[in-house]
Amino acid sequence: MSKDEIQEEPQTNEEETTNEEAEAEAEAVENEFDLLQEELIALKDKYARVHADFDNIKKRLEREKYTAVEYANEKFAKDMIPVLDALDGAMKSVEGDADKAELFDKLKEGIELTHKSFLTQLEKHGVSLVPHDEPFDPNIHNAIQTMDSDTVESGQIVQTFQTGYKYKSRPLREAMVIVAN
Repeated sequence: MSKDEIQEEPQTNEEETTNEEAEAEAEAVENEFDLLQEELIALKDKYARVHADFDNIKKRLEREKYTAVEYANEKFAKDMIPVLDALDGAMKSVEGDADKAELFDKLKEGIELTHKSFLTQLEKHGVSLVPHDEPFDPNIHNAIQTMDSDTVESGQIVQTFQTGYKYKSRPLREAMVIVAN
């Protein structure tokens, strides 16, 4: 063997080793690629499921919101039924053969009880009367007139023409009042 042939042989072994390493590396990269593709498919499937679940939850919440808005006043309406019952009772009491003074007293008492019941139910649902015994507040009172008064200080309410109502802290209707100068 010549010197050139001996030198070629080690190069061939090195080339074979390099080729084997390259093939092994290529196979490892291909295996890793296959694993990544499987993981990508699994993640796409998971994403599709989560997206579908999200859409279903969104639709369910929309239906629940619609139902809640549609029936929001149901409790209030149920609480008003006893007030109507009291009014029905008052109307039936008129049908009797009682004398007029006794009938008037019964009607007055029935109306007072119904009024009290109505106010109680309104308060139960957050509706309250605008106070008349406090200083004038333009947020909840509507001053329709001013007048001089010896009994009330300036800025105080002298008389209320129309009762005002609030829902929690928000005015539903301002009270129409006369304010002292």
